[in-house]
Amino acid sequence: MLDFDRLENGTVKSFPFTYLMAEACLSEEDGAAVRQDYPNITKTGYLPLSKLDVHGAFSRLIDDLQSPRLAEILSDKLGLELRDKPRMITVRKLSKDSDGRIHNDSLSKICTCLIYLNETWDPAYGGAIRALNGENDMDDFADEMTPLTGNMFAFARSETSWHGHPPFAGERYVIQTTFLINEEALARKENRGGIQLLLKKLNPFAR
Repeated sequence: MLDFDRLENGTVKSFPFTYLMAEACLSEEDGAAVRQDYPNITKTGYLPLSKLDVHGAFSRLIDDLQSPRLAEILSDKLGLELRDKPRMITVRKLSKDSDGRIHNDSLSKICTCLIYLNETWDPAYGGAIRALNGENDMDDFADEMTPLTGNMFAFARSETSWHGHPPFAGERYVIQTTFLINEEALARKENRGGIQLLLKKLNPFAR
């Protein structure tokens, strides 16, 4: 389902950190099918794939995100070795205004890859991820990726890999694939994600 050739031909930049941007790695038709088969998510935030119903076109996209081909391309493009690393997939459908604040990923993450699945997007909405030049100013950025269907943004975690997006509340379809340093890190994050999901279920007013 993924157009790996488009991803492989994406643009790589090395400042302020190493990242890859590629557009239209998924067709509009396939994107619509994935949204049709998307898990029934009613809470904001990223939810672990292991806790969701996976079927149909959504499942086929997940197969590509779990494939050796993805690890191979990202390894070659970003100058990493991801082929033998465990990966965690988390899924978002809804965002709240406080999501997307400036942050850097933890040391347990080697690489994060995002694929967006939104049919339309107005830049005035906010919600477009930015590769930031530092940790203090959302408007000081090197690049911005509109979260339209098939657009992909991947980066190597480093001390300067600050990123985030302007505030947005509402539907924002995105699947995140994270390559981790080892299986222990994967187990910790999967467990934490499951606990967070349980807390959201226990508190129906949590957003």
